[in-house]
Amino acid sequence: MRSGGCHTLSARKKEALLAALLIRSGQVLSVDQLVDELWVDNPPCRATAALHVYISQLRNFLGRRGPRNSPIVTRSPGYLLDLGSDELDFHVFQRLFREGRDFVRGQEHAEAVARFEAALAQWRGPALSGVGEGRIVSGFVTWLEELRLECIEMMVASSLALGRDHELIGFLHSLVSEHPLHEPFYEGLMTALHRTGRRADALRIYQRAREELRRDLGLEPCRRLRELHQAILSDDDGLVLAGR
Repeated sequence: MRSGGCHTLSARKKEALLAALLIRSGQVLSVDQLVDELWVDNPPCRATAALHVYISQLRNFLGRRGPRNSPIVTRSPGYLLDLGSDELDFHVFQRLFREGRDFVRGQEHAEAVARFEAALAQWRGPALSGVGEGRIVSGFVTWLEELRLECIEMMVASSLALGRDHELIGFLHSLVSEHPLHEPFYEGLMTALHRTGRRADALRIYQRAREELRRDLGLEPCRRLRELHQAILSDDDGLVLAGR
């Protein structure tokens, strides 16, 4: 037994367990993995027994035609969640994002934007906010957030390729405020501002990016952003995002 004594059951633990099983749906998670996920290196006395209680409660909750028909299956050395034909929101997000990328490769930007927007519509706030701190959930949340940011970047790039500069400016302002160290959003905003005749504003955005990066990371803007800054200084009317 670790320090801290025995822990009592809580709804939050059940949420974390269900989240881990959903993230790894179709895969067997061992009892040891699940115990570590729920108590993160500090398991209580009788942790395995507590886990079995949670599994039983989740089976009752998820049972399609009673707990005996629950999608949670016992399979050595632990448990597996069988979704069957059901599809999770993040699976829909991934599928739409992949379709959008395929349209980008074919230079079909209107179709790409439609797929990216549909993918982002699956989000209803931060993924699994407050649901556990285990390795499975926290790793998944980090990975999914990076994928979301990539989806936004590609949607912005395709929208710029379609000449939707004016309608992007407000959206990009909110993005750089929310993600002050994410350089691709500054790149998109500078491009949109320059193309709409707001050269001075575009240059001010570069200075803002430079100040944020130097203050928080001690770094200068990346090469792409510096080259974009120089292109705006030279008033390049054919400006597009570097690397398209």
